[in-house]
Amino acid sequence: MHDMPSLEELQEEQRSLELPEFHYDFVWQLGSRLYQRARENHFPVAIEIRHGSDLVFAMLAPGATIDNFDWTRRKSAVVHRFHRSSLFAKLEAQSKNYDFNTRFRLPPGDFAAGGGGVPLILKGGVFIGSVGISGLPDIQDHKLVTGCLAELLAA
Repeated sequence: MHDMPSLEELQEEQRSLELPEFHYDFVWQLGSRLYQRARENHFPVAIEIRHGSDLVFAMLAPGATIDNFDWTRRKSAVVHRFHRSSLFAKLEAQSKNYDFNTRFRLPPGDFAAGGGGVPLILKGGVFIGSVGISGLPDIQDHKLVTGCLAELLAA
């Protein structure tokens, strides 16, 4: 669970998680599943789901603080800007040896390239929103989102 994925693996994962449709019942199911998983594992995370830039689900699991929402907001901003996961943005910057915020002239107070921001994309490639998680190490934040998304899509 802690193995860092490659950029290619993240791209394939993103393709595999494209949604057949998007509606607020799906948002509730995903947000509730993320919260349930956080509770079961004692993960102190903030969870946010956005439709476009509008916040449509937000929850703090026990142990998380309001500061975690600052991280979900900043990770989601990266997702909205690049239509890729915030973990992809971080790993791409590391692989090409540049500072993410400096390279794209993005203020660190508004954009954070770190695991936990995942795009919601409809089949065919239309970006529809994002999921943001904060409170665990990068890869765990990312895997919490992608694991719950994969489960919902398989159901």
